[in-house]
Amino acid sequence: MAFKLTPTSQQKTVIKENVDQLSFLKKEIHFFNQAFSNKIKEDFYTELSVLLKAGVSLKDGLELIENSLNKEYNKKILQEIAHDVVMGQTLSTAFKKHKPFTDYEFYSVKIGEETGTLSKVCEQLGCFFFKKNEQRRNLISALTYPFIILTTAVLVVIFMLQYVVPMFQDIFKQQGVTLPTITKIIIKVSEFIDHYGLFILIFLVLGISFQSFLTKRKRFKQFRDKFLLKLPFIGHFIKVIYLAQFTQAVALLVSSKVPMINSIQLVKQMIPFYPLQEALQTVEEHILKGASLSNSLKEHELFDRKMIALVKVAEETNQTEYIFERLHTQYSTQVEQQSKMLSTVMEPFIILIVGVLVGVILIAMYLPMFKLSSVIG
Repeated sequence: MAFKLTPTSQQKTVIKENVDQLSFLKKEIHFFNQAFSNKIKEDFYTELSVLLKAGVSLKDGLELIENSLNKEYNKKILQEIAHDVVMGQTLSTAFKKHKPFTDYEFYSVKIGEETGTLSKVCEQLGCFFFKKNEQRRNLISALTYPFIILTTAVLVVIFMLQYVVPMFQDIFKQQGVTLPTITKIIIKVSEFIDHYGLFILIFLVLGISFQSFLTKRKRFKQFRDKFLLKLPFIGHFIKVIYLAQFTQAVALLVSSKVPMINSIQLVKQMIPFYPLQEALQTVEEHILKGASLSNSLKEHELFDRKMIALVKVAEETNQTEYIFERLHTQYSTQVEQQSKMLSTVMEPFIILIVGVLVGVILIAMYLPMFKLSSVIG
């Protein structure tokens, strides 16, 4: 349903000036022309909630948000949605026509319209995407510094193999020194990089260039997600991130009076992580057969004992919304703590590996030098 509340022109002017000063109107750089990214959705739902609570009609609210956007393709989407609303369609129906909006958002907004709590639902959706973006930022923040160290270390090792080792190799050839096994191995690695280094670089560049294409392939996504989940420490960290998103989404839907089976189906479409989607598919099948949610969660190792125990308590006390909100808070805190720990642990670990590699190269080069000095002496 469309909102019919129309503010006076003076009130609308004041509200428009206030909206222009809202702190959450932030610019965003888009890659690959991605329309309505999670960051844009966070701002969109938060702003729409504020405007609806301020008494602005849905049509005017969409127009105000449209004027704050910078990208033309995002403006065009909002123009089409506003036009559909003016023509008498509901906001959820207008969302259904556009791919950037998922079924999760469609049903959440539809419930808000039917229950008269659209502003509250928009606020919850804004909170959902804020938490999702925050978790992504935590992951990037945790991995950025170790990645820089690792990249620098790799470049240092490549420089030594490409330029330092050949210098020693020429000296050894001129003196006719018998080389130890470790020196021969390092020289072979240096020759391999010299002959095939360019091809390896081209392969890496092509791999990065085709990443966006590969991520659209279902098998590649399945392999990537399963591989990440098996990585030591990082796998558990990623698992906690998606469990935090899962519990937040279920809490939002349950608070909107969505049945649990429908909540599971919607969350499965919303969170693009294959192990979680596979687990939720199993949970859905067991619930349809009459099993409880806690017993259904036991069938997959992705869900830990703490979640299963609390969900069982929620079923017995009819406190599902509260329990899932508490679980979300716990997992979010765990994500924040592990992101800091990940950065702290990986830094010395990478430095240790680099130190060992550089040490092995130096030892391999200086062993023949010691032998040569003893022969000359």
